[in-house]
Amino acid sequence: MMIESTAGYPLPRESEEQPSETALRRQKAAIPVSTYRLQLNKGFTFAKATRLVPYLRRLGISHCYVSPYLKARPGSTHGYDIVDHGAINPEIGSAEAFDRFVAELQRHGMGLIADIVPNHMGVMGSDNLWWQDVLENGQASGYADFFDIEWHPVNQALQNKLLIPVLGGLYGEILEQRQLTLEFDATLGEFGIYYFQHRFPVDPQTYPLILNSQHAQLTKAFAPDDPVFPEYQTLDNSFSKLPPSTETTEEKKEERRRDKEVFKKHLARLCADNPPILRFIADRVAEINRSGGENGEMHALLEKQVYRLAYWRVAGDEINYRRFFDINDLAGLRIEDEKVFDTTHQLILSQLGQGKIQGLRIDHADGLYDPVAYYERLNKKMAAILSNIEAEPKDMPPVYVVAEKIVANYEYLSSDWPIHGTTGYEFANIVNGVFIDGNAEAQLTRCYGRFARKRQDFGELVYQSKKRVMTTLMGGELSVLANQLGKIANANPKTRDYTLNALREALSEVVACFPVYRTYINGNSIGKKDSQYINWAVEQARQRSRAADKTVFEFIRNILLLEQHSPVSERERLKFAMKLQQYTAPVMAKGYEDTACYRYNRLISVNEVGGDPGHLGYSVNAFHYFNQERLKKWPHSMLSLSTHDSKHSADARARINVLSEIPQQWQEVVLRWRKLTKRPKSKAGRTAIVWDDEYLFYQVLIGTWPLTPMDETTLKDYRERIRAYMIKAVREAKLYTSWIDPNEEYEQAVDAFVCRCLDTNTNPMFLREFTEFEKRIRTPGLLNALAQTVLQLTSPGMPDIYQGCELWQFTLVDPDNRRPPDFDRRHQAMERLEAMLAKPDQNRLQLLRSLLASMEDGRIKLFVVMQTLRFRLRHAALFQTGDYLKINIQGSGAEHLLAFARKDRNHFVIIVVPRLIAALYIDKAEPPGGFWNGTRLELPPAAPEEYRDLFGQCRASTVRAEDQLQLCLPSSFGLFPFAIMSTPPESAP
Repeated sequence: MMIESTAGYPLPRESEEQPSETALRRQKAAIPVSTYRLQLNKGFTFAKATRLVPYLRRLGISHCYVSPYLKARPGSTHGYDIVDHGAINPEIGSAEAFDRFVAELQRHGMGLIADIVPNHMGVMGSDNLWWQDVLENGQASGYADFFDIEWHPVNQALQNKLLIPVLGGLYGEILEQRQLTLEFDATLGEFGIYYFQHRFPVDPQTYPLILNSQHAQLTKAFAPDDPVFPEYQTLDNSFSKLPPSTETTEEKKEERRRDKEVFKKHLARLCADNPPILRFIADRVAEINRSGGENGEMHALLEKQVYRLAYWRVAGDEINYRRFFDINDLAGLRIEDEKVFDTTHQLILSQLGQGKIQGLRIDHADGLYDPVAYYERLNKKMAAILSNIEAEPKDMPPVYVVAEKIVANYEYLSSDWPIHGTTGYEFANIVNGVFIDGNAEAQLTRCYGRFARKRQDFGELVYQSKKRVMTTLMGGELSVLANQLGKIANANPKTRDYTLNALREALSEVVACFPVYRTYINGNSIGKKDSQYINWAVEQARQRSRAADKTVFEFIRNILLLEQHSPVSERERLKFAMKLQQYTAPVMAKGYEDTACYRYNRLISVNEVGGDPGHLGYSVNAFHYFNQERLKKWPHSMLSLSTHDSKHSADARARINVLSEIPQQWQEVVLRWRKLTKRPKSKAGRTAIVWDDEYLFYQVLIGTWPLTPMDETTLKDYRERIRAYMIKAVREAKLYTSWIDPNEEYEQAVDAFVCRCLDTNTNPMFLREFTEFEKRIRTPGLLNALAQTVLQLTSPGMPDIYQGCELWQFTLVDPDNRRPPDFDRRHQAMERLEAMLAKPDQNRLQLLRSLLASMEDGRIKLFVVMQTLRFRLRHAALFQTGDYLKINIQGSGAEHLLAFARKDRNHFVIIVVPRLIAALYIDKAEPPGGFWNGTRLELPPAAPEEYRDLFGQCRASTVRAEDQLQLCLPSSFGLFPFAIMSTPPESAP
């Protein structure tokens, strides 16, 4: 089978059989039956999560899966900006509150999956003690090696310095405006420079610039024979003789660490015992704070520090510490260092050893220097704690472990990774594609081109977006890499004529052409796929390059494939190759996900993390193929539909997907809306909102429009959500405005357009026509959402429900999708459903009719989720290790159904869902029950003959036709077109 990427990069998805011992190793850990993701923060604490546990268990969940809960920056809504790996976030709760949460889970027979962040930490501010220590002591800090810092960058002005891009304006202007202030903490005997909430410690070796023991004011304050004055002078001199911040020998670093603290305490004591000294220091601090400009003492003091404060815009060009993407406040950790690993994982491993955690989600796997080595080390540590055994490097983890890893549709996760799978982006995209009519691709492309008045190739757009990211956001990291490559080139007479600029430009081309997020080279043995990706990228870069000498690309290829003979050690060349791998991933993420996906709006339901906007739709056969491959290679990989990183929730995508089934109607209505929402021109005469952004806006409304009528208050709330989203979207697109260079005029125009469209007084005709269209496509959209939910909960893998998604969730990218759900409403809906299901005389068809008649309240989705999760919980082995069988379909409805079976020694279960059914429901008064008559499923010869449907509780029987065992759809299918048919017949609880 050949899958093609948007960049035109073809790779066969080979059927790589794994050794049987590998398959066995994957069975060691206790695998969750299902998980429920909760976003913890100060608005949703451990206490609230604890109260939710009984509800989750009744829903059918086996494990609670929570966002990071270690101490993060105050006010963090997500927990990924950790500042202390050794403490629980006090905003979420205490250690005791965490223990109560764990105890409640265990009381209900449930486990806990923790989300951990090994790649980076929150910095700036004043709360990360490791970062503060680095700012104070530079390379002499005991934590200097914890962070990924280039102390010797190309810019000579930054030699042995750390660039801190935090200022809101140019450094000279900030200095003259006296926005930087020196402060003295008399109780600790230490100095710090402050800029709003940010603290920058002063290097103790430079304290004499402040203490100034020769100052005339001091001689007036003390008598000639006062012993305090010489004591103060001696201390001043002692600070100046500390080992410098550039010291890297352990002996000298320890001497500095010990002595500076002794001297600080000495200074604090002198100040406490001698008010004149405290007054003098206060005067000196005030004197320095009054000095502005380049000739002032503040500037002189700052020039002597191990950091250089800079305008935040400087980061894109000169930053010399690795960040999480382009976020200056998140600094990369050198987790490959065992000391760093042990320190950052101590609390989490302790909780694992105490049985409080049963699994881990590893955030941002592609940011790690060597992911495979990281997982091997993690597994070894966990095995030692849990079993007191020495694990083999390739052993699978003793608890459930998944990695947040984006896999392209032509890429395989290597079987070398000793984990249970990924967090499921690839599943979300393949299942989404099943509900898109690929036959409409050409027509949707024409509609988009006609409306947006432009044509563009998505692969080219990705290339250009990645180039833009490297130019504006991540140029500093590229310069560091070019400098490292330049050192390798200069060591060889054959390559030393490659200039730094030539190397940098060539590297930029290679990265822009990279077809996957990254490769995983970590030694002399280079995998076939990694070699293919590198060769592809280098060749595409060579063809695109306008350089006069293109031999530089062969040099880069040889370095990356470790084939270049050089005086530079093999270790240094490998280090460069591995550092480049850490760079291609964030460039792809920022260029592809956070730029191109906001610029190409043909059908935004495919503009997702790991999605492929250049390709519309997947066939049923492709869906079966991916499921079979997952069962073979990663049977316990997580299955996700919505996550905290989704750009559009699964339910929103399901409704947008209906547009692919009615492309002509969509074109007509969207062109009509353009006329109804005429936009005024800007002062420059340019259209206020560009056509592309308007096209995006209409699709956003289709996906997120509330199902219940809105009054003025709820309409206002909805309008605010869409306003916020549209501003974020146009900034991410980076065409007419951006995060680093906001265009206020354009953003106001976009905002005004949204407000006009969503105002009943300003544009009632548009709202009336829009709501009429949305209601026409609503039912097939909601049925799409139910169908993909059934597929998620029954396909090979481990399903995760994102918080609140057991009812309808029509959310957009964060922060919209991180708003806390109304769990009281969900609990009440469950109570009502359970009461109805418990009635002895309950007619199941009547219940289905009732749920269908009130689809807007979401109980129908809760019913599907509850019934399926509970069924899965009762038959966990079937869904975790059972076979997956593709089911062929015959009859009039064959093209509109997807069916498969799960089978083990004791059970045979058939799952059937509808797809591409808009024509059956749009403008139809009644469900198309008769349409499915005559549609039959072709079963294997040894399949059972009698079944009962989980949802409708109707029996379904088989018939034989020409030696083919065929199953008729249950009678309830015409009303409720979903079925989970099991044998022996089972009644749902």
